[in-house]
Amino acid sequence: MSISLYDASVLSYLQTVRAVSKTLTLAEDAAAENILDLDATLNFQLRDNMLPFSFQVISVWHHSMGALKGMQAGVFEPPPKVADVTWSKLQSLLTEAEDYLVAQEPEAINALMGNDMVFRIGKREMPFTTDGFLLSFSLPNVHFHAATTYAILRHLGVTLGKLDFLGEMRFRG
Repeated sequence: MSISLYDASVLSYLQTVRAVSKTLTLAEDAAAENILDLDATLNFQLRDNMLPFSFQVISVWHHSMGALKGMQAGVFEPPPKVADVTWSKLQSLLTEAEDYLVAQEPEAINALMGNDMVFRIGKREMPFTTDGFLLSFSLPNVHFHAATTYAILRHLGVTLGKLDFLGEMRFRG
């Protein structure tokens, strides 16, 4: 069995983006039951040296849609500053990522396999191939930030289970 770049990137990103979007919806349900304060959650940090909840969700958006755009352009950079972060803004970023990912054609994504690209952070550049970037940088990051999003919401009382984190799995057809 072989796996394509499209399968490993777009389909994996979609599974995670949709799962995180669902956890945000479950958090909204918890807020409606007075279990959670959505505005306070935006700035919540598990530890003082960790970035807040909003950054975790922004990073899921950036390490999915933004990473794929980076593979297409040959360069990936840290996420842009997102102004006026609200709960609905976070949901709209996830919707934007999902819409972008759904619009991708497998052939175009698969054609990126093995292309050179760089991760640029300031003046520093780290060279990758698209598949090396995906497997060793992008997917680990998107999963880290999705798991942190999930952990914060669980910590704050949102009823979530492992299946909520996993999202829609790709069962045998």
